[in-house]
Amino acid sequence: MKKLQILVAALTAAVFISISACSSHQPDTVQAVQPSHTGSIPLRDFFKNPVAEAFSISPDGKKIAWLAPWKNRLNIFVKDLSSGKTTRVTSSTKRDIYGYFWVGNERIVFGQDSGGDENVHTFSAAIDGSGATDLTPFENTRTNLLDELENDDEHILIVMNRDDPRLFDVYRLNVVSGELELEARNPGDVNEWRTDHDGKVRLAIASRNGQNEILYRNNDSEIFRPIMDVDLRTQFSPLIFDFDNRKFYVSTNIDRDKQAIYLFNPETKKLEQLIFEHPDVDVERLLYSKKRKIITGAGFFTDKHHYVFFDDDREKVQNDLEKLLPGYEVVITAADREEDKYIVRTYSDRTLGAGYIYDVNNKKLTKITDVSPWLDEAQMAEMKPVSFISRDGLTIHGYLTLPKNRKPGNLPVVINPHGGPWLRDYWEFNPETQFLANLGIAVMQVNFRGSTGYGREFMEKGFKQWGRNMQNDLTDAAHWLMDLGIADPDRIAIYGGSYGGYATLAGLTFTPDLYACGIDYVGPSNLFTLLETLPPYWENEKQDFYLKIGDPVRDYKMLRKVSPVFHADKIKAPLFVAQGANDPRVKKAESDQIVTALRNRGVAVEYMVKDNEGHGFHNQENRFDFYEAMEKFLNKHLLR
Repeated sequence: MKKLQILVAALTAAVFISISACSSHQPDTVQAVQPSHTGSIPLRDFFKNPVAEAFSISPDGKKIAWLAPWKNRLNIFVKDLSSGKTTRVTSSTKRDIYGYFWVGNERIVFGQDSGGDENVHTFSAAIDGSGATDLTPFENTRTNLLDELENDDEHILIVMNRDDPRLFDVYRLNVVSGELELEARNPGDVNEWRTDHDGKVRLAIASRNGQNEILYRNNDSEIFRPIMDVDLRTQFSPLIFDFDNRKFYVSTNIDRDKQAIYLFNPETKKLEQLIFEHPDVDVERLLYSKKRKIITGAGFFTDKHHYVFFDDDREKVQNDLEKLLPGYEVVITAADREEDKYIVRTYSDRTLGAGYIYDVNNKKLTKITDVSPWLDEAQMAEMKPVSFISRDGLTIHGYLTLPKNRKPGNLPVVINPHGGPWLRDYWEFNPETQFLANLGIAVMQVNFRGSTGYGREFMEKGFKQWGRNMQNDLTDAAHWLMDLGIADPDRIAIYGGSYGGYATLAGLTFTPDLYACGIDYVGPSNLFTLLETLPPYWENEKQDFYLKIGDPVRDYKMLRKVSPVFHADKIKAPLFVAQGANDPRVKKAESDQIVTALRNRGVAVEYMVKDNEGHGFHNQENRFDFYEAMEKFLNKHLLR
């Protein structure tokens, strides 16, 4: 299972592909009266559910599936391409379905939690719409997919923490009967598991003695043996096995600053062939063909997403599609399978793009539909890659979005730090950014030190820098915009979610004269209680958090100094706080603490709590409430 290092999931669900052109199903109509707005585009157009998203094609290429709204919740629909018949497979009314995948041609498996608690259960449903079954109906249990087992129409591999909330064991799950068979027992310290191309569990990564230990076995009848130790500052991320299932490809920064992809030999315990490196950014994505059993390329992100190809056939498919779809980023889904038909989607900074079916043999591209037909990309703002120099000489990258048809001077600005903080912002369509730009606000997204993708040194410059140099990078971004004449010094706000929510509180606390107001969305206010209440399944990674955030004992003075709740008397700018009651990562108590501290001083704080949400608001009506309240707050305190 992928290592759970981050403190934030995507706060707004990614919207991929719409299906209105190939389905009679239409999205539900919002009956409530639209609130007043100051922008030219209605607020709800940015945040309502898509007509459909997350397309996939069945293994036999005869059917497609997608998620689409039904009773304001995203459910699974399947369409037979020959008959045109569309069937709703699921009937969820309380919570969106997170994601799904095909198991054979007649069954779909999907995940769903309850009220945002992130205890995702694994469900199975026949595509005839006869109903869904919870295959893991266990209390306080979280599951995740490990391997789809593509050549098996009845089984998948999952990880599950049923026996111990801290530990994930590997199970073979029968998606028809629900029968579970233990494949690998967690010895007590494994954070990740990896399988080979035959679906055998061959690799594990364990946390031992303040290091990550790589465990390996030749086959599933052997015991795991350690083959390498790496310290917590070193990345060693297995990607896939080679096609002989003897060696594996890995993204690593061993003896280097930027992560590169190598072929690793577990017998000699050595990095062998260098597959691809980039001088400026980490490389973590490998492209390959399961059908032809070759590596076809690599992907990396600088200002935008880029590819390098090692295979002429794969490069030709990409080039052909980009010629047919000029001006957009083009993504082929499930390209590793190299089937006769692909699902293709496009996007840019100003549109969620469109969905297509591409017939490879006939080179025929059939448009399914635009993703969000109610949003005109000509009315959207451009997201520009930018960089500036921090006060200590570090180059900081980010993205600046200026409101359309406004002079780029003396503008209200929102500094928008991303969550994580061990993530980064990308060039893409961001509904929050476009919503704010539509209000006439410039948005600055900062990949501050500690963000991922820029190498080991840049990452490590963020260690134990919450509220310190990481915060200084945000402050420097605001001053950079003022120096350019873009920002009105009296109209700068800060808004973010999760770590970005913490940065909002830190900004109002430690630079109280800089910001006109702030919006904290599921952000921690007290780093002691944050570290004390991490989810149990992050228990093995506490040393990683202590390295990057701080040790509550050894770094007591520092953590107290940078926890906003202890310095709430410094906050003087208006604050809006939003929190999900069921958040397992940043508990509701984090928001309660700062709100109580301010209200005890007689400071008015707007506080929104949603009882059926977790780490971010996912249900459509809650998104509407949050962003409508945000707009009113900004109208009052920023757009004055």
